[in-house]
Amino acid sequence: MTDAPWTRLFARIAMWLAIIALVVAGVGVTLARYDLIAKIAGLYAMAGGAFLATLAALIALVALFLNMRWRAGVGIMAGVALVIGGGYCGFMVSRMVVASKVPAIHDITTSLADPPQFTHLRVRADNLVGVGTVEHWRELHGAAYALRPIMLRQPVATVIANAERLARARGWDIAVADPATGRLEATATVSFIRFEDQVVLRVTPMPDGSGSVVEMRSVSKIGVSDLGVNARRISEFLTALSAA
Repeated sequence: MTDAPWTRLFARIAMWLAIIALVVAGVGVTLARYDLIAKIAGLYAMAGGAFLATLAALIALVALFLNMRWRAGVGIMAGVALVIGGGYCGFMVSRMVVASKVPAIHDITTSLADPPQFTHLRVRADNLVGVGTVEHWRELHGAAYALRPIMLRQPVATVIANAERLARARGWDIAVADPATGRLEATATVSFIRFEDQVVLRVTPMPDGSGSVVEMRSVSKIGVSDLGVNARRISEFLTALSAA
C-alpha cells in the first residue's frame, strides 16, 4: 500500500487553493477599481487571497515531497500550485518591504510649517490616523522626506496654466485651476484599484516680482501608509513643472 492517493489529493487541494486565491484577489480588486465595493474591501480581498496562496504553497510543498517518494505523477500540478501561491505571496511580501522603508504617513507636502490648504476638495476627517498629532506627523515626515518648494522664473498665471496641462496629461480630475488665486486642486488615482489622492498646488509671486514660488501637497483619501506614492508624485510633478 502507498500514500499516492494522499499525494494526489494534496496536489489537487494546493492547485484549487492557488486558483481560488487568484480569483478572490482578482475579483476583489476589480470590483474595488470600479467602486462596486469599497476600496478598503479590495485590500481585504488581496489579503484574503494572500492567506489562501500561502496555504496553497505550503500544501504544494508537502505534495512535492510526497511525490518524490511515492511517484504519484503529480509533480507538475504541485509545482504549478507552488509557483502560483508562492508568486502571489512574494508580491504581497514585496509590498510589505516597500511599506517598511517609508514612514506610515499619507499626507505629504513641500511645506511642513504651513502646508497648502484645500478649499474645494475636503481632506478626510481622520487625516491624523496613525500619527496622532500634527507634531508627530511633522517629525516622521521631516525625517523621511526632503521635499521643498520650488522657484520658477514665470508669473503665477503661467505656472498654473502649465500645472493644469501637466495634471490633465496625467489623468487627474481637476477641481479648480485658478490663476488669479494661484491655486490648483485635483484628484489623482494610483494602482489598479485606483486609490484616490488629493493634490493641491499653491503658487505665490516672489517678493521681488521675478517669478513664483510653488508649494505642493498630496494626501491619500484612505489608509495609513501611502508606500511613498505621494512623495514620488510631488517630486516628479515639480520636476516636470520646472521643465515646462
